[in-house]
Amino acid sequence: MKGYEARMQRGLELLNRLGPRGNGLLVQKRLYPDLYELTVGHLFGDIWTRPHLTLRERQIITLAVNIALVRPRGTPPHLRSALHLGFTKAQIAEIIIHAGAYAGWSAMGHAAHEFAEVLEAGGSGHRKPRGRKRPAGKRRSR
Repeated sequence: MKGYEARMQRGLELLNRLGPRGNGLLVQKRLYPDLYELTVGHLFGDIWTRPHLTLRERQIITLAVNIALVRPRGTPPHLRSALHLGFTKAQIAEIIIHAGAYAGWSAMGHAAHEFAEVLEAGGSGHRKPRGRKRPAGKRRSR
């Protein structure tokens, strides 16, 4: 297997190691297959599988960058991957704190909120509905 097929295979194998990630890649595949193939083949098949850094180290870097850049679509899948790779809640919280100390307090707060949502969903990638439904006829007092 050479070229394209090898890159895609490496990317798919790496994604399996990272665990459930939500539906972002499926959206790319449906919307524009070339984008999906670039993400799987190049990003995960070439970049994530380069030598000299472990998968764990790459996950820390990716989480820190996504936190610092306040990436609402990028951070949750990598939070789920970190959990899948065996990071503890405390380790992920420390990554959030450390990245947030350099990126800004609001970036840290945003990442903490996203992490809480991932944990509430059990790391599955599916968010629980926000808020509680009030019984019929009940109104919020003002």
